[in-house]
Amino acid sequence: MADANENLLGAYLKDRRTKLDPAALGFSTARRRTPGLRREEVAQRAHVSATWYTWLEQGRGGAPSAEVLERIARALMLTDVEREYVFLLGLGRAPGLSGHAEPRDDAADSALLRLQHVLDSMEFSPAVVRTSTWDIVAWNRAALVTLTDYEVFPPEQRNVLRRIFFDPAVRAAQPDWNRVARFAVAAFRADTVRAGTTQKVQALVDELHRLSPEFAAIWRDNDVRAHDSSTKQIQHPLVGPIALEYSVFAVHGHPDLNLVTYTPATPADVERIKLLIARRANNVVSMEDAA
Repeated sequence: MADANENLLGAYLKDRRTKLDPAALGFSTARRRTPGLRREEVAQRAHVSATWYTWLEQGRGGAPSAEVLERIARALMLTDVEREYVFLLGLGRAPGLSGHAEPRDDAADSALLRLQHVLDSMEFSPAVVRTSTWDIVAWNRAALVTLTDYEVFPPEQRNVLRRIFFDPAVRAAQPDWNRVARFAVAAFRADTVRAGTTQKVQALVDELHRLSPEFAAIWRDNDVRAHDSSTKQIQHPLVGPIALEYSVFAVHGHPDLNLVTYTPATPADVERIKLLIARRANNVVSMEDAA
């Protein structure tokens, strides 16, 4: 497993260069025993010493400068989110910044109380608050009836990846589960480094590796993705398909918290969520009457 090695930057750079096509970049493909670019070819494209680049992949020679990381990112043809990931691994900060995100502090509890009011005001739009390790720490009623009933799980199981890989109901609700799982793992990898939580999340990653061969295979791909707003399709067992416009928002002053919203895409989707909310309310009343 790549993250068991302390040299996360070197492991990631090595993985990225193996995914490049030498012929497309003007290099000979003769006498190659491994896929992708050689170290000296990356060094040539980045205008750095081949010896120094080799040391960088091996975790030797100290931290690189921001300028050198920029050249390496271009040499490896990294996307914006992959470039940010490399900066966070190499320098502990995003490109263009001089500091690093602070970990969550005690004020987060106060922030969660205010965020809960925001969630509750979104009557027919499922919404949750997620930590940088993707634990769900707040939700609204629409999220419970549409996405996952987080209230039935203990706190340690209210985790997006645990639900995706271990919950048959969540899997069944995804028309294209494999695509959803791959996107989630890639975005999760980026989130944990962006918030400086790689060590905190290691136990979760180890558990998922141990219990889910599917997670282990996806994690080995080393992909990182950004949270682009998009439409999410779910197949609800009671009301059928629901289309939701998915967005993620940072919480100012709390870099380890994100507000995730799912806005119904059409009036018909709103009506399906209303039906589910009404059904849950009727079940609660029935249980109270029986008691």
